[in-house]
Amino acid sequence: MATLRDILRKIGAVKKTRQITKAMNMVAAAKLRNTQGKMEAFDPYATKFAEVLGNLASRLEPDIHPLLIKREAVSKAELLLFTADRGLCGSFNTNLVNAAEKWIKDQEGQGRSYTLTIVGKKGKDYFTKRGFNVRDVHTQVYGKVDISFINNMVRGFTERYLSGEADEVYMMYSRFITMVKQQPTLVKLIPIEPPSAADTGDGDGAAEYLCEPSAEQLMIELLPKHLSVQIYNAFLQNETSEHAARMTAMDNASKNCSEMIDSLTLVYNKARQAAITAELMDIVGGAEALKKA
Repeated sequence: MATLRDILRKIGAVKKTRQITKAMNMVAAAKLRNTQGKMEAFDPYATKFAEVLGNLASRLEPDIHPLLIKREAVSKAELLLFTADRGLCGSFNTNLVNAAEKWIKDQEGQGRSYTLTIVGKKGKDYFTKRGFNVRDVHTQVYGKVDISFINNMVRGFTERYLSGEADEVYMMYSRFITMVKQQPTLVKLIPIEPPSAADTGDGDGAAEYLCEPSAEQLMIELLPKHLSVQIYNAFLQNETSEHAARMTAMDNASKNCSEMIDSLTLVYNKARQAAITAELMDIVGGAEALKKA
């Protein structure tokens, strides 16, 4: 029967889809292990860097460096937005895009202009097609980023801030919390706001760092590096979150395929049994008709 053939065809198609989702799950898991290892190795360095910077900032006046001085009037803001280059990772890209749109509306509500620097093809496709003010785009760079690339980005943000093209610079990325939770996070890059003692875990009994050369010289030297550390950490966090989201999405898709196969198999068996019953009824009806003839 055509109905039975259609059901068998659907079952075959879903089984092929399940094979694809299982393969993508395994690939995402392999990439996740590699990227997560880099992220976990870099995170203690980034944390300690922020702790030292916070300790230095607590002793110094903000006017020692222009990147520490807040503008009295803010009219122009720039956002460095991280998204993925590929889809099939659940709501990962959607959450970042929605958070970025909310940031844009907040800026416009305060009468500020904005520009976007986007990392990732998904964000680039979304915002360029809708006419948003996109300044720069970086695609297919995950896994290839080195410190020279990061330093060039930092140099561009710093030059635009010092020249007055931007009064504030923000960064938005997905922070890896757990395998099933990735949180869009907004960070102000410039003017730099070093972590407070509460953020870095420093209490009244925190160690006092001995600085050589002076704390002022160290602060001036560390501030640009602090930006590079934050951006590189965002690259690792966002890439790890993407692989985790894709692995979870593909695992859920594989489970849904299995459930659909079970459901279609049940429908197929019922339809097959109904067809057999109908044929038996025809045979019995024909036999009874012959007996009465």
